[in-house]
Amino acid sequence: MSELRSLLDSARKGERRSLAKLLTEIERGQKIELPHEEPWILGVTGAPGVGKSTLIGRMISHWHSNGEKVAVLAVDPSSPISGGSLMADRVRMPHSDSSDSVYVRSLASQNFPGGILPHIDTMCRALSACGWHRIIIETVGSGQSEISIVAFSDVVLLVEGPDRGDIIQAEKAGVLEIADAIVINKSDIPSSASALEDIRRSLELSEDDNRVVRSVSAINGDGIAELISEIENIEKDPSRSRIRNRERLISHWVSLLITHERIESNLEKLSNGSITINDAIDSIGNSLNFGGN
Repeated sequence: MSELRSLLDSARKGERRSLAKLLTEIERGQKIELPHEEPWILGVTGAPGVGKSTLIGRMISHWHSNGEKVAVLAVDPSSPISGGSLMADRVRMPHSDSSDSVYVRSLASQNFPGGILPHIDTMCRALSACGWHRIIIETVGSGQSEISIVAFSDVVLLVEGPDRGDIIQAEKAGVLEIADAIVINKSDIPSSASALEDIRRSLELSEDDNRVVRSVSAINGDGIAELISEIENIEKDPSRSRIRNRERLISHWVSLLITHERIESNLEKLSNGSITINDAIDSIGNSLNFGGN
Protein backbone atom coordinates (compact mmCIF):
# COMPACT_ATOMS: atom_id res chain seq x y z
CA MET A 1 0.00 0.00 0.00
CA SER A 2 2.84 2.42 0.78
CA GLU A 3 4.33 1.75 -2.68
CA LEU A 4 0.98 2.50 -4.33
CA ARG A 5 0.64 5.68 -2.28
CA SER A 6 4.11 6.73 -3.42
CA LEU A 7 3.18 6.06 -7.05
CA LEU A 8 -0.02 8.08 -6.64
CA ASP A 9 1.85 11.01 -5.08
CA SER A 10 4.37 11.00 -7.94
CA ALA A 11 1.63 10.66 -10.57
CA ARG A 12 -0.19 13.66 -9.11
CA LYS A 13 2.99 15.66 -9.65
CA GLY A 14 2.93 14.79 -13.35
CA GLU A 15 5.22 11.74 -13.40
CA ARG A 16 3.81 9.67 -16.25
CA ARG A 17 5.94 6.64 -15.53
CA SER A 18 4.48 6.54 -12.01
CA LEU A 19 0.96 6.92 -13.41
CA ALA A 20 1.54 4.03 -15.81
CA LYS A 21 2.83 1.82 -12.98
CA LEU A 22 -0.07 2.83 -10.75
CA LEU A 23 -2.65 1.90 -13.39
CA THR A 24 -0.88 -1.40 -14.01
CA GLU A 25 -1.11 -2.29 -10.32
CA ILE A 26 -4.80 -1.35 -10.23
CA GLU A 27 -5.37 -3.43 -13.37
CA ARG A 28 -3.82 -6.37 -11.52
CA GLY A 29 -6.35 -5.94 -8.70
CA GLN A 30 -4.26 -4.03 -6.16
CA LYS A 31 -6.33 -1.93 -3.74
CA ILE A 32 -5.66 1.74 -3.15
CA GLU A 33 -7.48 4.46 -1.23
CA LEU A 34 -8.45 7.30 -3.55
CA PRO A 35 -10.30 10.61 -3.12
CA HIS A 36 -14.08 10.25 -3.13
CA GLU A 37 -14.82 12.69 -5.95
CA GLU A 38 -16.39 11.06 -8.99
CA PRO A 39 -14.78 11.80 -12.38
CA TRP A 40 -16.76 12.63 -15.53
CA ILE A 41 -16.55 9.57 -17.76
CA LEU A 42 -17.68 9.23 -21.36
CA GLY A 43 -18.17 5.70 -22.66
CA VAL A 44 -17.77 5.39 -26.43
CA THR A 45 -19.05 2.23 -28.07
CA GLY A 46 -20.01 0.97 -31.51
CA ALA A 47 -19.17 -1.68 -34.06
CA PRO A 48 -15.61 -2.06 -35.37
CA GLY A 49 -14.86 0.17 -38.33
CA VAL A 50 -17.34 2.98 -37.60
CA GLY A 51 -14.54 5.38 -36.64
CA LYS A 52 -14.66 5.42 -32.84
CA SER A 53 -10.94 6.06 -32.40
CA THR A 54 -10.85 8.75 -35.08
CA LEU A 55 -13.86 10.47 -33.51
CA ILE A 56 -12.25 10.31 -30.07
CA GLY A 57 -9.15 11.87 -31.61
CA ARG A 58 -11.25 14.81 -32.80
CA MET A 59 -12.82 15.19 -29.37
CA ILE A 60 -9.37 15.13 -27.78
CA SER A 61 -8.28 17.94 -30.10
CA HIS A 62 -11.33 20.01 -29.13
CA TRP A 63 -10.81 19.61 -25.39
CA HIS A 64 -7.05 20.03 -25.74
CA SER A 65 -7.51 23.36 -27.53
CA ASN A 66 -9.72 24.51 -24.64
CA GLY A 67 -7.00 23.75 -22.12
CA GLU A 68 -8.60 20.62 -20.65
CA LYS A 69 -6.80 17.42 -19.74
CA VAL A 70 -8.11 14.29 -21.43
CA ALA A 71 -7.39 10.66 -20.59
CA VAL A 72 -8.47 7.71 -22.73
CA LEU A 73 -8.69 4.09 -21.66
CA ALA A 74 -8.98 2.16 -24.94
CA VAL A 75 -10.00 -1.47 -24.54
CA ASP A 76 -8.76 -3.80 -27.27
CA PRO A 77 -9.85 -7.41 -27.79
CA SER A 78 -7.56 -10.17 -26.56
CA SER A 79 -6.84 -13.32 -28.51
CA PRO A 80 -8.64 -16.27 -26.86
CA ILE A 81 -5.65 -18.43 -27.81
CA SER A 82 -2.52 -16.36 -27.14
CA GLY A 83 -4.04 -13.74 -24.83
CA GLY A 84 -2.27 -11.08 -26.90
CA SER A 85 -3.84 -7.85 -28.12
CA LEU A 86 -3.17 -5.42 -30.96
CA MET A 87 -3.19 -1.98 -29.34
CA ALA A 88 -3.15 0.56 -32.16
CA ASP A 89 -5.54 3.28 -31.00
CA ARG A 90 -2.77 5.86 -30.53
CA VAL A 91 -2.27 5.93 -34.30
CA ARG A 92 -5.71 7.51 -34.73
CA MET A 93 -5.54 9.87 -31.75
CA PRO A 94 -3.56 13.13 -32.07
CA HIS A 95 -1.49 14.44 -29.15
CA SER A 96 -1.56 11.01 -27.49
CA ASP A 97 2.21 10.89 -27.10
CA SER A 98 3.18 14.53 -27.48
CA SER A 99 1.08 16.53 -25.03
CA ASP A 100 1.21 16.75 -21.24
CA SER A 101 -2.56 17.23 -21.18
CA VAL A 102 -3.45 14.03 -23.07
CA TYR A 103 -2.99 10.51 -21.78
CA VAL A 104 -3.93 7.37 -23.74
CA ARG A 105 -3.73 3.93 -22.17
CA SER A 106 -4.50 0.78 -24.14
CA LEU A 107 -5.96 -2.12 -22.18
CA ALA A 108 -6.34 -5.72 -23.27
CA SER A 109 -9.88 -6.95 -22.64
CA GLN A 110 -8.38 -10.17 -21.23
CA ASN A 111 -11.52 -11.85 -22.61
CA PHE A 112 -13.68 -10.57 -19.77
CA PRO A 113 -17.35 -11.04 -20.69
CA GLY A 114 -18.62 -7.55 -21.45
CA GLY A 115 -15.20 -6.46 -22.67
CA ILE A 116 -14.75 -4.12 -19.69
CA LEU A 117 -12.19 -4.82 -16.98
CA PRO A 118 -13.84 -4.73 -13.53
CA HIS A 119 -11.15 -2.43 -12.09
CA ILE A 120 -11.57 0.19 -14.80
CA ASP A 121 -13.68 2.32 -12.45
CA THR A 122 -10.76 2.49 -9.99
CA MET A 123 -8.42 3.36 -12.85
CA CYS A 124 -10.73 6.23 -13.80
CA ARG A 125 -10.80 7.54 -10.23
CA ALA A 126 -6.99 7.35 -10.11
CA LEU A 127 -6.77 9.39 -13.32
CA SER A 128 -9.20 11.91 -11.86
CA ALA A 129 -7.11 12.17 -8.70
CA CYS A 130 -4.13 12.98 -10.94
CA GLY A 131 -5.93 15.88 -12.60
CA TRP A 132 -7.45 14.43 -15.77
CA HIS A 133 -10.68 16.36 -16.29
CA ARG A 134 -12.19 14.31 -19.08
CA ILE A 135 -11.97 10.53 -19.12
CA ILE A 136 -13.05 8.43 -22.10
CA ILE A 137 -13.49 4.66 -22.15
CA GLU A 138 -13.47 3.22 -25.66
CA THR A 139 -14.96 -0.27 -25.81
CA VAL A 140 -13.96 -3.21 -27.97
CA GLY A 141 -17.11 -2.88 -30.07
CA SER A 142 -18.32 -6.46 -30.18
CA GLY A 143 -22.11 -6.32 -29.93
CA GLN A 144 -24.19 -7.70 -27.06
CA SER A 145 -21.45 -7.32 -24.45
CA GLU A 146 -21.23 -3.57 -25.00
CA ILE A 147 -23.99 -2.84 -22.49
CA SER A 148 -21.43 -3.29 -19.70
CA ILE A 149 -20.10 0.19 -20.47
CA VAL A 150 -23.17 1.68 -18.77
CA ALA A 151 -21.78 0.51 -15.43
CA PHE A 152 -18.77 2.79 -15.60
CA SER A 153 -19.84 5.86 -17.60
CA ASP A 154 -21.77 9.03 -16.89
CA VAL A 155 -22.64 9.32 -20.57
CA VAL A 156 -22.69 6.53 -23.18
CA LEU A 157 -22.07 7.60 -26.78
CA LEU A 158 -23.03 5.09 -29.47
CA VAL A 159 -21.12 5.62 -32.72
CA GLU A 160 -22.55 4.19 -35.92
CA GLY A 161 -21.70 4.33 -39.60
CA PRO A 162 -24.01 5.37 -42.42
CA ASP A 163 -25.00 1.76 -43.07
CA ARG A 164 -28.43 1.15 -41.56
CA GLY A 165 -27.44 -2.48 -40.94
CA ASP A 166 -25.11 -1.33 -38.17
CA ILE A 167 -28.02 0.38 -36.42
CA ILE A 168 -30.18 -2.74 -36.63
CA GLN A 169 -27.40 -4.74 -34.95
CA ALA A 170 -27.24 -2.12 -32.20
CA GLU A 171 -31.00 -2.39 -31.68
CA LYS A 172 -30.82 -6.20 -31.54
CA ALA A 173 -27.96 -6.14 -29.05
CA GLY A 174 -29.66 -3.67 -26.73
CA VAL A 175 -26.85 -1.14 -27.07
CA LEU A 176 -29.22 1.44 -28.51
CA GLU A 177 -31.31 1.31 -25.34
CA ILE A 178 -28.45 2.25 -23.02
CA ALA A 179 -26.97 4.99 -25.22
CA ASP A 180 -27.41 8.57 -23.99
CA ALA A 181 -26.37 9.96 -27.36
CA ILE A 182 -26.19 8.44 -30.83
CA VAL A 183 -23.91 9.77 -33.52
CA ILE A 184 -23.76 8.78 -37.18
CA ASN A 185 -20.14 9.16 -38.20
CA LYS A 186 -18.94 9.77 -41.77
CA SER A 187 -21.50 12.50 -42.51
CA ASP A 188 -19.53 13.19 -45.68
CA ILE A 189 -21.03 9.98 -47.09
CA PRO A 190 -24.49 10.64 -48.63
CA SER A 191 -26.20 7.64 -47.00
CA SER A 192 -25.49 9.06 -43.52
CA ALA A 193 -28.44 11.47 -43.85
CA SER A 194 -30.96 8.64 -44.31
CA ALA A 195 -29.39 6.68 -41.43
CA LEU A 196 -29.80 9.74 -39.20
CA GLU A 197 -33.47 10.08 -40.15
CA ASP A 198 -34.07 6.37 -39.54
CA ILE A 199 -32.71 6.67 -36.02
CA ARG A 200 -34.75 9.77 -35.26
CA ARG A 201 -37.95 8.15 -36.50
CA SER A 202 -37.20 5.05 -34.44
CA LEU A 203 -36.76 7.09 -31.26
CA GLU A 204 -39.92 9.08 -31.95
CA LEU A 205 -41.92 5.88 -31.45
CA SER A 206 -41.21 6.20 -27.73
CA GLU A 207 -42.68 9.07 -25.76
CA ASP A 208 -40.29 11.59 -24.20
CA ASP A 209 -37.20 10.12 -25.84
CA ASN A 210 -35.13 13.27 -26.24
CA ARG A 211 -31.72 11.71 -26.61
CA VAL A 212 -29.00 13.48 -28.57
CA VAL A 213 -28.91 12.26 -32.18
CA ARG A 214 -26.66 13.88 -34.77
CA SER A 215 -24.25 13.20 -37.60
CA VAL A 216 -20.59 14.16 -37.63
CA SER A 217 -17.49 13.63 -39.71
CA ALA A 218 -14.47 12.56 -37.73
CA ILE A 219 -12.38 13.00 -40.87
CA ASN A 220 -13.06 16.69 -41.50
CA GLY A 221 -14.37 17.69 -38.06
CA ASP A 222 -17.92 18.65 -39.04
CA GLY A 223 -20.32 18.65 -36.07
CA ILE A 224 -17.71 17.73 -33.44
CA ALA A 225 -17.98 20.94 -31.39
CA GLU A 226 -21.78 20.74 -31.38
CA LEU A 227 -21.72 17.08 -30.34
CA ILE A 228 -19.37 17.79 -27.45
CA SER A 229 -21.50 20.70 -26.26
CA GLU A 230 -24.58 18.48 -26.20
CA ILE A 231 -23.04 15.50 -24.43
CA GLU A 232 -21.43 17.74 -21.80
CA ASN A 233 -24.92 18.92 -20.85
CA ILE A 234 -26.39 15.44 -20.49
CA GLU A 235 -27.25 14.71 -16.86
CA LYS A 236 -26.79 11.23 -15.43
CA ASP A 237 -30.13 9.41 -15.52
CA PRO A 238 -30.99 8.24 -11.97
CA SER A 239 -33.43 5.68 -13.36
CA ARG A 240 -30.43 3.75 -14.70
CA SER A 241 -28.86 3.22 -11.29
CA ARG A 242 -30.22 -0.33 -11.10
CA ILE A 243 -28.83 -1.47 -14.45
CA ARG A 244 -25.60 0.42 -13.74
CA ASN A 245 -25.12 -1.38 -10.41
CA ARG A 246 -26.21 -4.69 -11.92
CA GLU A 247 -23.57 -4.52 -14.64
CA ARG A 248 -20.92 -3.40 -12.15
CA LEU A 249 -21.76 -6.27 -9.80
CA ILE A 250 -21.66 -8.79 -12.66
CA SER A 251 -18.33 -7.41 -13.87
CA HIS A 252 -16.69 -7.77 -10.46
CA TRP A 253 -18.25 -11.20 -9.93
CA VAL A 254 -16.85 -12.45 -13.25
CA SER A 255 -13.46 -11.07 -12.23
CA LEU A 256 -13.66 -13.08 -9.02
CA LEU A 257 -14.31 -16.23 -11.05
CA ILE A 258 -11.69 -15.68 -13.76
CA THR A 259 -8.94 -14.86 -11.25
CA HIS A 260 -9.85 -17.68 -8.86
CA GLU A 261 -6.91 -19.87 -7.86
CA ARG A 262 -8.71 -23.02 -9.00
CA ILE A 263 -9.79 -21.82 -12.43
CA GLU A 264 -6.81 -23.20 -14.36
CA SER A 265 -6.83 -26.59 -12.66
CA ASN A 266 -10.57 -26.91 -13.21
CA LEU A 267 -10.18 -26.01 -16.89
CA GLU A 268 -7.56 -28.73 -17.25
CA LYS A 269 -9.81 -31.28 -15.57
CA LEU A 270 -12.73 -30.25 -17.75
CA SER A 271 -10.56 -30.70 -20.82
CA ASN A 272 -9.51 -34.24 -19.89
CA GLY A 273 -13.05 -35.15 -18.84
CA SER A 274 -12.24 -35.92 -15.19
CA ILE A 275 -14.88 -33.47 -13.91
CA THR A 276 -18.11 -31.96 -15.20
CA ILE A 277 -19.14 -28.31 -15.42
CA ASN A 278 -21.25 -28.74 -12.28
CA ASP A 279 -18.25 -30.25 -10.48
CA ALA A 280 -16.17 -27.22 -11.42
CA ILE A 281 -18.89 -24.84 -10.22
CA ASP A 282 -19.19 -26.72 -6.93
CA SER A 283 -15.42 -26.67 -6.47
CA ILE A 284 -15.14 -22.91 -6.87
CA GLY A 285 -18.45 -22.21 -5.15
CA ASN A 286 -17.50 -24.19 -2.04
CA SER A 287 -14.21 -22.33 -1.78
CA LEU A 288 -16.23 -19.09 -1.74
CA ASN A 289 -18.47 -20.43 1.04
CA PHE A 290 -21.51 -21.22 -1.02
CA GLY A 291 -22.60 -24.41 -2.70
CA GLY A 292 -23.44 -25.19 -6.30
CA ASN A 293 -26.52 -26.97 -7.57
